Amino acid sequence: MKAIILAAGQGKRLLPHTKDRPKCLVPVAGRPVLEWEILVLLSRGLKEIVIMTGYRADLVESFLNQRFAGYPIRTHYNPDYATTDNLYTCWLAGAEMTEDFLLMNGDVLIEPEILTRLLKEARAPITLTINRKDTYDEDDMKVITSGKKLLRVGKDLPLSEVNGESIGLLAFLGEGPAIFRETVARIMAARDPSKRWFLSAIDDIAQKGLVWICDITGLYWCEIDYPQDLVLAERVALKIKEDLGLI
Repeated sequence: MKAIILAAGQGKRLLPHTKDRPKCLVPVAGRPVLEWEILVLLSRGLKEIVIMTGYRADLVESFLNQRFAGYPIRTHYNPDYATTDNLYTCWLAGAEMTEDFLLMNGDVLIEPEILTRLLKEARAPITLTINRKDTYDEDDMKVITSGKKLLRVGKDLPLSEVNGESIGLLAFLGEGPAIFRETVARIMAARDPSKRWFLSAIDDIAQKGLVWICDITGLYWCEIDYPQDLVLAERVALKIKEDLGLI
């Protein structure tokens, strides 16, 4: 299976750490975020990794050439990264989405067991990995679920109905890749996509009953948006290091 990592954004909220490097290359526990992501993906048998780049793509290319030369990893560049969001980046990645694949944000650290669970449980055309907690804030990509099905995903959902959050990791199987590509293309054609998240496409598809969830509550993960998130990211990275037996 292929994995696609979305790493084109500038990461302005993480300044000053992203002043001269992309968010995916910010160091956590001695390694860039992207390295931790790749190590987890490789450890669970992913055969191809595609990285969608944008801001300081040159540094990502240099890092990959130095650290992962010879691995089945390639990049695609979004030249409009400064004025578009990740829906547009997914549209650019359409040619990579013809068979089963995983989609992952480039600012998320996950312990290996999360990926193991997703690969084991994913059976629907699209599976969204979620976490549950007691309260949710305005920055959370919130979800409404019923049983194993995703009903809605978005930042502006009614808090009275919200019962989880997306962690930025999805699996697309069978007809899932085609459904996602077609939905992204429709949104691109019908509306201004410049500030649209790819999860808006997932929200549309979920309302047709085609998206299921994988609940990873209790496992280690972290989305890195702000400098203070690096504290939790360090703990997740150390968990990855322990699980993979890294020195």
